[in-house]
Amino acid sequence: MYALNFYSPMVADQLRTGRKSATIRLGDKSGKYKKGMIVQVLCGTRYSPRERFFDAVIDKVEVKTLGELSPREIEHDNPEIRRTDEMAQFLSQLYNREVDGDDVVTVIRFSQILSGPVAPSFLGEDF
Repeated sequence: MYALNFYSPMVADQLRTGRKSATIRLGDKSGKYKKGMIVQVLCGTRYSPRERFFDAVIDKVEVKTLGELSPREIEHDNPEIRRTDEMAQFLSQLYNREVDGDDVVTVIRFSQILSGPVAPSFLGEDF
């Protein structure tokens, strides 16, 4: 099984509250992550224990430059950030190298898999 692992404790809170529904990764990760894959969503640093939050299905994988990201895509990754320059700064700290608008990123959208019945989002429509 594959995993989406996050290092930051800030991300752990966003995952717990359901405010994070995407991750923006530096580079082209489309060979590793595919639409429809089931992944474990984890948080913790390399070579240490990790906290498992939930299983998720990957809804969409899209490769583009950082400069092409929309404010909405950025917000799904980090609700505290809306602009590409802020995301570049965040990714620079995370990857420990300079990141700018020309760098290639992969936007991975995911949805938590819940146990038991899930209410349809189209309430009021006939099945």
